[in-house]
Amino acid sequence: MRDVAQLAGVSVGTVSNVLNRPDAVAPGTRARVQAAIAELGFVRSESARLLRAGSSQVLALLALDLADPFFVGVLRGAEGAARAADLGVLVMDSASSAASEATHLAMLAQQRVRGVLVTPADVSGATLAQFGRARIPYVLVDRDIPGGIGCRVLVDDVAGGAMAVAHLIAAGHRRIAYVAGPMELPQYRDRLEGARSAVAEAGGGGGVREVGGGGGIAGAGRSGGGAGERGSGGNGGVSSRNGGAGGVGVELVVLPACAHGDVASGRDAAARMLGLPERPTGVFCGNDLIALGMLQGLFAAGVSVPRDVAIVGYDDLEVAAAAVVPLTSIRRPAARVGRAAAEILLEESGAAAGEHVHRELVFQPELVVRASSLAPAPNVPAQSPGK
Repeated sequence: MRDVAQLAGVSVGTVSNVLNRPDAVAPGTRARVQAAIAELGFVRSESARLLRAGSSQVLALLALDLADPFFVGVLRGAEGAARAADLGVLVMDSASSAASEATHLAMLAQQRVRGVLVTPADVSGATLAQFGRARIPYVLVDRDIPGGIGCRVLVDDVAGGAMAVAHLIAAGHRRIAYVAGPMELPQYRDRLEGARSAVAEAGGGGGVREVGGGGGIAGAGRSGGGAGERGSGGNGGVSSRNGGAGGVGVELVVLPACAHGDVASGRDAAARMLGLPERPTGVFCGNDLIALGMLQGLFAAGVSVPRDVAIVGYDDLEVAAAAVVPLTSIRRPAARVGRAAAEILLEESGAAAGEHVHRELVFQPELVVRASSLAPAPNVPAQSPGK
């Protein structure tokens, strides 16, 4: 900085003002300093600036799995909010590992980032409790934890699961399969809870049946949609649950959960479903990648989609619309989630941090109907429009 000051013929303080408060420097002087900076190739030390100022120009996003396109959308939204505040976003991936999450959070605490957007891998909350001692604010994204005290931005996956199955029921399907990704992830449990609620709403003596010991299908769900509103889910581990009398007799067949939420797992699920004595005519998949694998597996077996089996996915990834049979899907507003979470984090870490009140925002998903579910269920006559 002294070399810049000498070349520009100004004081070191003037150079500092050009770097940090350029509006406080006369235009001619500012231009001389900027020319000297360019000539010398000067780059200021951000770490030294942080030591003096005690604040950072960087937010962090600690994603659960960057292979999941949902988090790419979250990142896009968060970067938009950060860019508007002249901040950057540092991206890390816990790969669903609590140990990796702890390592990354310790590193972020050492770097004194301004705040962290995090989808917890450690569902107990212990890792975040430890991180909280660093007094760096964080916002939970797309996953809650027991006893969490920070802000959270979530998607109502219970409502999304209900939308998916209600759509299939409306098309005439009476035996509907649910194929989830790893059930330790609460999102898949919430989607199952929503699917169950749609079956219960249909009533008529149907129920929920687990195939091959899905195991451990339990958890609380979210409903209600508004910020700060929370619903409660039912208990799982149920081999069958009857609906009310007088309805349409829908059965939800819960297939064994996939170990991974990828296309290969969807193909495996298709093979398991095709081996059932009574094949479902509708399938609700816990994400779009599983749905694409299901589509591939059914196509390879000569099963027509949607004529023989209808499919609904989840997330509405770009590949859903581009599939050989475009997939009906439940759209989660990933970019809006990321932007909202980043804006809350900026508020909590900004000048008015002392007035910040922790809150919860819950976004509603949206059903996007495409060809994979448009045909009526087998043996159900098509209805004319308006009936």
